[in-house]
Amino acid sequence: MEMEIDERVVGMIESFLFIAGDEGLTIQQLTVLTEKEESEVVNSLEKLLSNYELRMDSGITVKLFGGAYRLVTKPIYADDIKRLLENPSPQSITKASLEVLAIVAYKQPVTRVEIDDLRGVKSDGPLNTLISRGFIMEKGRSDGTGRAILYGTTDLFLDRFGLSSIEELPPLIIEEENEAEDTDLFMTQFQEAFTIEND
Repeated sequence: MEMEIDERVVGMIESFLFIAGDEGLTIQQLTVLTEKEESEVVNSLEKLLSNYELRMDSGITVKLFGGAYRLVTKPIYADDIKRLLENPSPQSITKASLEVLAIVAYKQPVTRVEIDDLRGVKSDGPLNTLISRGFIMEKGRSDGTGRAILYGTTDLFLDRFGLSSIEELPPLIIEEENEAEDTDLFMTQFQEAFTIEND
C-alpha cells in the first residue's frame, strides 16, 4: 500500500533546503528537522522532485550532491543563467555584499556559517552575488561534519583592488571589546581601504 504523503512535510523540506542553500541537507538532517520517519522524508523528497519536474514554469529542482540534497536550477536553463552571470547588472556592490567580501578576504578560507555568525544574518544572497561577479569562489571543503564549502577571494578580486597577493591587504587592528564593536571596526576599516565604484 502506497504511503500517503503529507503536503506540509513536502513544504517543510522545501523550506529547509532553501534556507540551507548550497550546503544542502542529508536525509538524516531532514529526518531530525521534520521530526518524521526516514521513509516519510524520502517519499516527501520524491514528491517534491516530482512537483518540480512536472512544472514547466519552474526553473528549480532538487538534486543530490555528496549525500546532501540541494535546491538547484534546472539544466535546461543553463544557457540563460550563463547570460546573467556573464552580464551582471552595473550596480555597485551593496553594503551586505561588501561586508561578506571583507570577511572572506580577511578570514579565508571561510564557510558560509562562519560568515553568518560574524555578520549575525544569513549571507546566501551576498555570497551568490560575489560569486557571480567573480570576486569569490569555492576553495574546497572543511574537515568538519557536513564538509561545508570553503570560500576565498579570486584573482579578479586582487586585480580589482590593485593587489598582487592577499598578503597586501591592509592590516586590521581589532581592539578587544565586544563582538558587535569588533565587527563594526572590522567593516569600517575595510570600507575605508576599498571603495567599489560603479562599473
